[in-house]
Amino acid sequence: MKKFNQLLIAYFICLSGIVNAQNLPSSALYHDLLKFKETKRVLYVAAHPDDENTRLIGYLANKEHAQVAYLSLTRGDGGQNLIGKELGIELGYIRTHELMKARERDGGRQLFSRALDFGFSKNPDETLMNWDKDELLSDVVWIIRRFQPDIIINRFNTIPGTTHGHHTTSAILASEAFDITDKRDVFPEQLTSVQPWKARRIFWNAYSWGGQYEPKEDKLYHTFSTVGDFNPLLGETYSQIAADSRTMHKSQGFGSTSQIGRGNDFIELVKGEAFKDSPFEGIPNRWLEIPNGKDIEARINQLIASFNFIQPTQHAQQLLEIRKLLNPIQSNAVWVNEKKAHLDRMILQTLGVKTEFTIRKEIGYPGEELAAEFVFNNPSGIQLKLIDFKGKLFNQSLNQLAVNNQVVSQPLNFKVPVDYPVSQPFWLANGIEQSLFDIQDPQLIGPPINEPSISGTVSIDVDGQSISWEVPLRYKYNDQVDGEIQQPFTLVPEVNVSLDKNNVFLIPGSRHDLRVEVSFRDQFKNNGSIVIDGLQSNQYRVALAGTDERRKRLVYNITFLDSDQLTKEVNIRYVLPNGQSFGQDTKRILYKHIPNLTYFTETKINLVKMDLKISGGKIAYIQGAGDDVPEILRSLGYDLTILDDAELNLLRFTEFKTVIVGIRAFNTNQSLANNADQLMEYVKEGGNVIVQYNTSSPLLTRELGPYPFSISRDRVTVEGSPVEVDFKHQLMSYPNQVTQTDFDGWVQERGLYFASNWDANYQTPFTMQDPGENPTQGSLIFTNYGKGTYSYSGISWFRQLPAGVPGAIKLFVNMIEQGNGK
Repeated sequence: MKKFNQLLIAYFICLSGIVNAQNLPSSALYHDLLKFKETKRVLYVAAHPDDENTRLIGYLANKEHAQVAYLSLTRGDGGQNLIGKELGIELGYIRTHELMKARERDGGRQLFSRALDFGFSKNPDETLMNWDKDELLSDVVWIIRRFQPDIIINRFNTIPGTTHGHHTTSAILASEAFDITDKRDVFPEQLTSVQPWKARRIFWNAYSWGGQYEPKEDKLYHTFSTVGDFNPLLGETYSQIAADSRTMHKSQGFGSTSQIGRGNDFIELVKGEAFKDSPFEGIPNRWLEIPNGKDIEARINQLIASFNFIQPTQHAQQLLEIRKLLNPIQSNAVWVNEKKAHLDRMILQTLGVKTEFTIRKEIGYPGEELAAEFVFNNPSGIQLKLIDFKGKLFNQSLNQLAVNNQVVSQPLNFKVPVDYPVSQPFWLANGIEQSLFDIQDPQLIGPPINEPSISGTVSIDVDGQSISWEVPLRYKYNDQVDGEIQQPFTLVPEVNVSLDKNNVFLIPGSRHDLRVEVSFRDQFKNNGSIVIDGLQSNQYRVALAGTDERRKRLVYNITFLDSDQLTKEVNIRYVLPNGQSFGQDTKRILYKHIPNLTYFTETKINLVKMDLKISGGKIAYIQGAGDDVPEILRSLGYDLTILDDAELNLLRFTEFKTVIVGIRAFNTNQSLANNADQLMEYVKEGGNVIVQYNTSSPLLTRELGPYPFSISRDRVTVEGSPVEVDFKHQLMSYPNQVTQTDFDGWVQERGLYFASNWDANYQTPFTMQDPGENPTQGSLIFTNYGKGTYSYSGISWFRQLPAGVPGAIKLFVNMIEQGNGK
């Protein structure tokens, strides 16, 4: 349990700003002191990033001063992305850090289970066909036992059909866990690290879509009637905190404006002890449960009563006296260890201490010699003695005094061992099993991100007491526009193997080649060779296409000749004569609102062998929220041009046989909305337009097609659900005949945001439905208009095509080939 405690506490310390203590004004220090006094704990539970009620979390953390953690079952991997083309695990990585930024803003903490967000599901039965319920229930039990909440609040209720199936499942799991977390015979293997725990109550954060929640007479509930109030210490309302927190969910387009004035939030009792006035009724003051606790609380109250906002440094000695009482207490209770870390942080914040461990580069590799710098500053007049700065890779004795704003700086040179782990997010290290991340170490179930790749522990002596804390190694630099920037220092493989595509299509007219780039961070090792696992040597050719010794890079061209299967996944590796093998590609995700993110994928591709008629030719693509469809179409042999805003006019459109509109383009591209009439005129004069899905709101124009239709929230979420097809329809028969087997092997879903209320001029070649639901024909609508053709489709082409699903590729090619042959 010690390792797990250290992992979480180190994360919380860094999150709270211990290494940048000079940033806190005295009112925030006082606010932090109030939070230190309070011992109640709340676990908030839902399914995804952005499900959480940021106003209630912000209120509980900053008004009630409770320790509040948000357990999101998933990292949001199955959603859509408004700000870029990252989907799947990349989107989950982005949303993980957006959640952490949200918690920084509202004062909560962030936790996760192992669940993969596999996309929208309509009910919990469907959800639990993908998630192993017992495994996921064990995660929730583990996290409750670990966090030890007094109350649990579910964002959703347990009634199927009222919301997304993931949402309902989160409430079901939390409710079931509430009943069993105190039983020693339930998941007994956990009890070597945590103890049984019983929360006092579990609630539902009651709401009513589209209106005010109306409490029922037979339900016991509590109203938080001051969630819109102003906090003078923070200088803002809880509604403003909530809006800023929610705005961190930028990939989901959840920018929020603060509500002004009073507000209410309701929680309805689901299980547990009845109460009269407060959901925290009967919950003990934890200070009274430990030795010295009564004395500690009395000293905290004295400090609160006498707090000096002008000279808060004078309270450092009082905090140190409290520390003398608290630190000797030996306890496995998580709250005690957290309070110890919290107190150390307050002491350093009161003194204004600042520590940095920086390096002048962002990327390194195992085996490299690094030159870093440790910086310590104590602006107060209270003398601190620096003892040492230790890490896994160094042990630096300091033995210096720090006082009166005299900076202490220590260069640090050390080597990273060749077998030191790279900076792979821990949940991505072992793949996915039954829609759960394969996390082998249970201590990693809960924490949101890895520990820093490289860090050190600084130890100081202040008034005879030793205080230690972790400082991560960070890349620090000055940006000409944004000023000081700090990014995590990241370790990547010494040899990187990258591919220029993820799918190779073995069809006439397409490119059967693959570009492989091998780059070296250390020595240029050009004596290796490319190895392809899963193919015979007569099924491909490898040619060295370029050698760049200065940039330490090799480029290979691989031409695939044949495959013995319709779809085959193959791995590509660079192997040295001594047997060393490298088969990872470094992926980077860069957005300003979150840290730079790095992860690694195996270098593998899908070989897709198809009997597909395709004319090629010139097509255009108008981008929306971002997707990988253009690269797939280029790989198929199309001459594809991305049109920018200035090119959205009839004259430009007529150069192409087909114009394709990317996902959510009518939600995000104002220039497209302004020129929708030009697009329809292009259809009328003989063009072919394909519009991919848009959400029903907000739409920048309602004129999406040549005839009226609406966009609904209808979707088909089961990827293997039945599809009825008009096989004689021109989209199904030209130039490739679609068959029933073309609907096998789809991924995540059939589609979303289907058309509704369409004009009689539209044709509907598909009927789709999820099990037990009414059929819908709105997944694809098609019409002839003037001399041209038009399609709107909610089918998730943006998922199916990059996944190399043969049937979906055939269908999309047929849609493109309705063009006039330019």
